[in-house]
Amino acid sequence: MRKAIVAIALLAAAPAAPATERAREAGVIIGVLDPGPLNSITDVDGVKVGHVTIDEGKDIHTGVTAILPHGGNVFRSRVPAGFVAFNAFGKFAGSTQVAELGEIETPILLTNTLNVPEAAAAAIAWTLDRPGNEAVRSVNAVVGETNDGVLNDIRRRRVTAADARRAIDGAKGGAVEEGAVGAGTGTVAFGFKGGIGTASRRLPSAMGGWTLGVLVQSNYGGVLTIAGVPVGVRLGRHAFAGGPGRDTADGSVIVVIATDAPLSDRNLRRIAERAFIGIGRTGSSFSNGSGDYAIAFSTNPGVRREEGSAATAQIGDLRNEQISPLFQAVAEATEEAVINSLFAAKTVEGHRGRVERLPVETILPWLTAGKP
Repeated sequence: MRKAIVAIALLAAAPAAPATERAREAGVIIGVLDPGPLNSITDVDGVKVGHVTIDEGKDIHTGVTAILPHGGNVFRSRVPAGFVAFNAFGKFAGSTQVAELGEIETPILLTNTLNVPEAAAAAIAWTLDRPGNEAVRSVNAVVGETNDGVLNDIRRRRVTAADARRAIDGAKGGAVEEGAVGAGTGTVAFGFKGGIGTASRRLPSAMGGWTLGVLVQSNYGGVLTIAGVPVGVRLGRHAFAGGPGRDTADGSVIVVIATDAPLSDRNLRRIAERAFIGIGRTGSSFSNGSGDYAIAFSTNPGVRREEGSAATAQIGDLRNEQISPLFQAVAEATEEAVINSLFAAKTVEGHRGRVERLPVETILPWLTAGKP
């Protein structure tokens, strides 16, 4: 009988000691704004994250990550949202309705390319099961994906609806596990092991005091740059240097953005667009074969869209001239979330080869040289 080792990685109330320090703790400071207490998407009050990680021998490295905008009935208390397909080489389920109506009514799930239907089935079943949804006949499941077919035998479609449901049911606040977990278990970024990463920024009180958090599923490439340092060039490992075939610019990245700022779907779309400033700073040129997506939502009670309520939605949208600090916040947090995904990842021997972790010990002197 095939020996299977399935690790279900759910968030703990307190963070476990990581094998490798996160970028900021290691002295790599990205941007000028301060992070939130956990430097995580869960710094935005109410946001919950859950992972199910599936590692089975050499051939199966995949999983699911769930992001819940709040702990209530998301279908009955919808959050405004903006969606951007920066390069639409991918399958982001539910995105057309989000773009049309500007709201999210289910958890956001991330998984691999060929298991989007299973994740959608879980989101639908979870939503139909919520008390108060007994008469619901239409559900818009929101599922993003990247292709983990280098390390994972993706054609086996190992993720089940039950796996995805466990990710939703196990979602919690607090510290978020990063690296080769959940939907990032089998991903590759810049020729190194990618994965899940997260970061946040909290604006100064004079700029509103709002918190913005980001979670990424990194699985793309280019010429790796960290805090402005051309790491890929110095290592001789980048998409245009030849070498191993997996070191390509193609791939995908999903960026999930949460904020407590009271924003309309229009301004959330504008924030989602600016996430790709951060992706660009990491060295991506958004290649033809890279599916690059961002989805942003607001948890602020003033902009919730309560089912059956006569209250006007979007009663607290910030003025356009107040948005610029949030543009800075999303660019910084997205860039740092990607770097955190690389710092936390581990070497994986997979279905179509071995992918090494980023040699953090080698590159840290480059990243911290001359800094206090």
